[in-house]
Amino acid sequence: MNFLLLCMQSSVCVACVYTVKKLGIISFRDFDSKDAKAWFPISVLLVGVIYTGSKSLQFLSIPVYTIFKNLTIILIAYGEVIWFGGRVTALTLVSFILMVISSIIAAWADISDALVAGDPAVAEAANGLSTMSGVISKMNVGYFWMFLNCATSAAYVLTMRKRIKVTGFSDWDTMFYNNLLSIPVLAVASIVAENWGYENLSLNFPPETRNFLLFAIAFSGAAAVGISYTTAWCIRATSSTTYSMVGALNKLPVAASGMIFFGDPVTFGSVTAVAVGFFAGLVYAVAKNNQKKAEQASQAGIIPMANRSS
Repeated sequence: MNFLLLCMQSSVCVACVYTVKKLGIISFRDFDSKDAKAWFPISVLLVGVIYTGSKSLQFLSIPVYTIFKNLTIILIAYGEVIWFGGRVTALTLVSFILMVISSIIAAWADISDALVAGDPAVAEAANGLSTMSGVISKMNVGYFWMFLNCATSAAYVLTMRKRIKVTGFSDWDTMFYNNLLSIPVLAVASIVAENWGYENLSLNFPPETRNFLLFAIAFSGAAAVGISYTTAWCIRATSSTTYSMVGALNKLPVAASGMIFFGDPVTFGSVTAVAVGFFAGLVYAVAKNNQKKAEQASQAGIIPMANRSS
């Protein structure tokens, strides 16, 4: 019940920041219906991202999903070119390609296994579909949902940046409205799309661990204040592309720590994937630094026109 979980976390998140505001520690705008109307499409897009992502994972394996998810970075980069007059240099494009290659290397062994039994589409075909056409049709459905997920994710991040510019929201404003307006959308999505039967609720909230689970959800909702705030900060201060690149890069320390501390298998493929991914991050950093220097040099070369007064 992903929608219900996120709805509960958003509720805790809003309650936390509102309490801190009342204590006078932080400040942000009071609720305004005009601002809410401007921000509401972003909350709808967030639900679209969650739903299309979950549908994709019903038909595609996680490695395949990750590869296509990283392709979203390229969509966002060229979306910034169209919406914000951004520029994609050759070195920036190389960093995107390296990130996708890193995902392909990491997924190669898993994809090979998935083709045998691991992929949900193939597993279902093995049980009921005896022809290859059935397997292909199932995977095509997965790719359709994956395409929608990439498009929705790009639209979500780009629209958020555009709304921040239009509304002049501070980071706390963005965080407050994003979570507050998500609550009714997530609640409706949960009621419509998720199973609220007694058995399913008991499965998701087992009586023996229910109190601890609710505490964990509340704690994660409070921790999400930091995630929501820094997300808004990153998108406002840098760009949608940089935010998405960081989102892809932050998986690499997790993968590396899994091999170092938690006994994940250390293979040539896994080590190479992490190394290529980190290299992609370095290339992106160099590309953005070079782009910034070029912009500063071009601005320095512009001679301002002096105002003449008669």
